[in-house]
Amino acid sequence: MTRTHRTFRIASIPADGVGTEVVAAGRAVLDRLATTSGEYQFEWVEFPWGCEYYRSTGRMMDTDGLDRLRDFDAIYFGAVGWPDVPDHVSLWGLRLAITQGFDQWANVRPVRFHPAVASPLRGAEDKNLDWVVVRENSEGEYAGLGGRNLAARGPGNEVALQTALFTEKGCERIMRFAFDLARTRPHRKVSSVTKSNAQQYGMVLWDEVFTRVSGDYPDVETESVLVDAMSAKFVLHPEELSVVVASNLNADILSDLGSALAGSLGLAASANLNPERRFPSMFEPVHGSAPDIAGQAVANPIGAILSGALMLEHFGLHDDAARVHKAVDIALGGGILTRDIGGSADTARVVAAIIDAL
Repeated sequence: MTRTHRTFRIASIPADGVGTEVVAAGRAVLDRLATTSGEYQFEWVEFPWGCEYYRSTGRMMDTDGLDRLRDFDAIYFGAVGWPDVPDHVSLWGLRLAITQGFDQWANVRPVRFHPAVASPLRGAEDKNLDWVVVRENSEGEYAGLGGRNLAARGPGNEVALQTALFTEKGCERIMRFAFDLARTRPHRKVSSVTKSNAQQYGMVLWDEVFTRVSGDYPDVETESVLVDAMSAKFVLHPEELSVVVASNLNADILSDLGSALAGSLGLAASANLNPERRFPSMFEPVHGSAPDIAGQAVANPIGAILSGALMLEHFGLHDDAARVHKAVDIALGGGILTRDIGGSADTARVVAAIIDAL
């Protein structure tokens, strides 16, 4: 079947540090892919939001930012944060404002091992390691509920409360998303991450919903694992993993561990999805703004490029997403490695190698 020509309108938000470099790299790869396809194109609209914008305006993004983003097909994001802006200000002022405002409740973070990239895991090259962390992205420990009080009583008397929010609806929808994803994978298995032995309210609700939902998927293997035990399992028995579903905080930490085991956070891609497609979804690399290497043209662009592949998947362009993955592996297999994965190639050289491999 021949695809009809389409223009995808993408909001580009490079934001801070190496975000500007890796977004430019990802855009170059996606544009070349669109050109070779001849069946679609990208219309990019770039927004200058981030810490530099905050320093000049006192805001991380425009007050009408969500309204301006609402009609785009997707958002392509870089990284947020800079040393002179408090992290909670930069994160809540931009990235979380988008994910929360657009109800991007499913965060998908594949853990993908590349043959040419050394893993710190002993024997990883002899195992078929490939799993996905599905992160509840709208509530849990990052719901933003709580406050700080009693500072007026003097030094040492202030109290801070940070309340985790678990709703039956929120738990169920992310778990069904994970089960549906597991049905598309060779190993149909969902591992639920919990801490209900210590968190007797929110995580017990999480466990109960997981048990109930799993009854609707008799063809999918399941397990429920405490988060500390799952941390060990990532290292000791990663071959047993397929889809891991966890709360906002637990999945955030575990997915970073998984990417480190695969060789580098610079390789890690993610998608912040509004599965109902009422709002645009956002695609971003997992790594941060990396102020220590920003502006040196040595950032690893692969996380951003593979996030672009996730965007292609979201648009139904599965063959083209596979082309990106293959091109990345060809470039890495040819020894084109940035320094975070043991090489000396700069960002531009990696991009050129991936474009050539397309």
